[in-house]
Amino acid sequence: MATTDLTLEQFGTTVAENDTVLVDFWAGWCGPCKQFAPVFEAASDKHEDVVFAKVDTEDQQQLAAMAGITSIPTLMAFRGGVLVFSQAGALPGQALDQLLEQVKGLDIAEVRRMAEEQAAGQEQAGEAPAQADAADGR
Repeated sequence: MATTDLTLEQFGTTVAENDTVLVDFWAGWCGPCKQFAPVFEAASDKHEDVVFAKVDTEDQQQLAAMAGITSIPTLMAFRGGVLVFSQAGALPGQALDQLLEQVKGLDIAEVRRMAEEQAAGQEQAGEAPAQADAADGR
């Protein structure tokens, strides 16, 4: 399967509408990105059930900023619309295959439950200071 170039407009839909998505954030001037490109492409041929997407950080600077990209290449894996892996640096082919098997093996219901719990925890943490201020009369 060929890789897909993602833009800001396509990113959310691609992640939400596909079971497993692997995204490579890269730039044309990046040596390690160029070395990793054939490894990423070869993995896309082996794992036809995964969407392989590339984001050119030079062309899609807003998307890269929103994704918190500070170093390239950076790989992100999404399962069921949830980010389950993010790491800067290129992986050798065997490590990439192992990562994909682990991501594909995740229980999607459990991934979503944990994401919901994390989001609820972040909301509570955000509300706690306001509640404390109200209790103190501030």
